[in-house]
Amino acid sequence: MTTRPDVVITGRGMVTSAGTGVDDNWKRVSAGVSTAVLGPDLGVLGTQVICPVQDFDAPAVLGPDARRLDRYSQLGLVAATEAVGDAGLRSDEWDGSRVAIVMGVSVGGVETLTAQHVALLQRGPAATSPLTMPMSLVNMISGQLAIHLRATGPNLTVSTACASGATAIGTARQLLQADACDIAIAGAADASLVPLILAAFARMGALTKRSADPLRASRPFDRDRDGFTAAEGAAVVVLERETDARARRASIRGRVLGYGASADAHHVTSPHPDGMGAQAAIRAALADAGLAGTDVDHLNAHGTSTKLNDRAESKAVRSVLGDEVSVCSTKGVTGHLLAAAGAAEAIYASLSIEHRLVPPTANLEHVDPEIDLDLAPVPRQQSIDVAMSTSFGFGGQNAALLIGAR
Repeated sequence: MTTRPDVVITGRGMVTSAGTGVDDNWKRVSAGVSTAVLGPDLGVLGTQVICPVQDFDAPAVLGPDARRLDRYSQLGLVAATEAVGDAGLRSDEWDGSRVAIVMGVSVGGVETLTAQHVALLQRGPAATSPLTMPMSLVNMISGQLAIHLRATGPNLTVSTACASGATAIGTARQLLQADACDIAIAGAADASLVPLILAAFARMGALTKRSADPLRASRPFDRDRDGFTAAEGAAVVVLERETDARARRASIRGRVLGYGASADAHHVTSPHPDGMGAQAAIRAALADAGLAGTDVDHLNAHGTSTKLNDRAESKAVRSVLGDEVSVCSTKGVTGHLLAAAGAAEAIYASLSIEHRLVPPTANLEHVDPEIDLDLAPVPRQQSIDVAMSTSFGFGGQNAALLIGAR
């Protein structure tokens, strides 16, 4: 049996409501300070809490052509630019045919699509922009990254709802192990904080209604949680085979030890009540890494702050990882980044290893009595060798990543 090469993270980039850049993100997340604000008023639906990216100036980073990109692509390109720079790479120096891009997306350029629909209804067909399709298609983030970074290798867009970021990183790792590329740029982006999407989530009963107290609205695993806080952002990593990274003396930010994926085959929006699909993804990641559940020191959980997800995830974690793994959900700070959640939380997991710190689960005041996990409402110092990040999406799609120390 051929031994698969080890894959490492050599670059990280982030743009979220917690800040633009990895350092700003980590400061906010490790402090446990919520980023929620009031967004569009959805009237009788009773919710308007969101976690948007603030003070974001895409043209300052990407130049004037940024205006020809939907916001989700802008966020993704800025995060990728940071990740490539962090990896010590230059797109004008590499062999672009050996650079792969794998990005996770949910609904794509919905800001563009909804704005152009309004233009069509109000002013007629001639008012629609000729850029509508190239700005809104779900694959355009990967296509735009290829142009921006001169990357002509495999170019993929994956969509597994809120598991998309984790799926992208796992898929990119597989491309490296198959020798389909030498460098893989992987992650996800989402910018869906438009009234249509927010109203749709609200009609499902998925969003928090704590509009009177937005900073305390997202409260994963808490007894009084009532839904997630929608957020936007992007997170991107640069992956390489360890031998290649060491040959060029790159700084290694962490290792991708294992990846697992599964489907609930249960319900389009609700997780299996016992977390069976989540268990399968976690077990698959452990098997991929050749590890046991007890080898995992820390879990950055999906932890959406919804009644069903948090309970199902708790059952899955207890069943596979046991009762000694430290668990946090950073969504108490960032809200739910939707497609980008898995990529962002994998980066947070790598930072937990690096800084020996378990971030607090913000707003955790009274743990749900049906949730039996080692959770902490305050930061905790801990030596971490192996961390896991779990991500689950509508359609019953599940993904788990195992991140190891450098």
